[in-house]
Amino acid sequence: MSEYQPLGGRILTRPVLALGFIFLIGLFFMFVRFTEGMGAASNLNGGYAWGIWVVYDVMVGTAFACGGYALAFLVYVFNRGQYHPLVRPAVLTSLLGYALGGFGAFFDMGRFWQFYEIFLPWNWNFNSVMLEVGLCVSAYILVLAIEFAPALLERLGKKALLRTLNKVLFLFIALGVLLPTMHQSSLGSLLIAMGHKVHPLWQVEHLHPLLALLSALIMGFSIVVFEGSVSSVGFGRRSETHLLVKLWRVLVGLLAAFLLVRFAVLGFQGKLGLILAGDFAALMFLLETALFLVPLLILLSPAMRARGSRLLFAAVSMLLAGTLYRFNAYIITFDPGPGYGYFPSAPEIMVTLGVVALEIMAFLILVKLLPVLHREEHA
Repeated sequence: MSEYQPLGGRILTRPVLALGFIFLIGLFFMFVRFTEGMGAASNLNGGYAWGIWVVYDVMVGTAFACGGYALAFLVYVFNRGQYHPLVRPAVLTSLLGYALGGFGAFFDMGRFWQFYEIFLPWNWNFNSVMLEVGLCVSAYILVLAIEFAPALLERLGKKALLRTLNKVLFLFIALGVLLPTMHQSSLGSLLIAMGHKVHPLWQVEHLHPLLALLSALIMGFSIVVFEGSVSSVGFGRRSETHLLVKLWRVLVGLLAAFLLVRFAVLGFQGKLGLILAGDFAALMFLLETALFLVPLLILLSPAMRARGSRLLFAAVSMLLAGTLYRFNAYIITFDPGPGYGYFPSAPEIMVTLGVVALEIMAFLILVKLLPVLHREEHA
């Protein structure tokens, strides 16, 4: 008998209907974008070639979807089998996040009808960081679909095919560790390419790939804690705090490494004084740093981290910190030069919310139909 089971229950619940309504609004503005052009649905311009769609869907959304990547490191690389019950929901979250992130980036393509060109080797621009990101994300979506396939095969009763897949699944797990490492670090390389347009507080030059990877792992483990905590309450299941709290050493190490590297580089570059400049960028930097420090203090306190509510608060704070770090670097403090400004339009915001609503709605439906969550007796 599988250690996972479908949750069951009614599909069209109030949350699903509410999320479906938000998605339909977003779908309307998607239609506007594809029928009337980019200018009718966004505030993008010559200085801001990408906006909230790319920054959220690609930079932030893929980091939110790193739960499967983070747990693959922990369970399969470091052999921490006690976290195995958390793997399948994390893989589902990663699959939905990356698939919808890639689909969201599709909105930002000027000539979207030529998206297939990225898969034609004779058209590749080997000087483009986005080439590696696009190819890795596309490949990783396929890998995640294969990693999640056992849930579907169990539901369909395809035992022979499931046994065959399990024999080669380790190859895809290995790819599932390699591909996110490549493209998450490459997202950091984009900031190197953007040069002086990135604010000095976020321009750490050649260490961007390391910080991008560390922040992705922080957000990946955080989404596992968030998902486990919310699922326990929302679905009326046994609390997983006893299991989630064991991640504290990993998270403390990642948070400490991120902050140490960040401040060490700023100190070496002589930029620490900019933190106290009192301008908007300094304020955003301090807010972002506070969001990283608060969960670090919670996790270092045995009494506080043992409480499920505090652990959830720490996870939310880390997710907000990682989100703000990437938004600050890529768009909020980005300076393309005089004469340019950007604030997302209402259609841009609604399309983004529609994509998020679709992801959450799909997760709620799939955990009820497929064996995603572990059986209570295996808790």
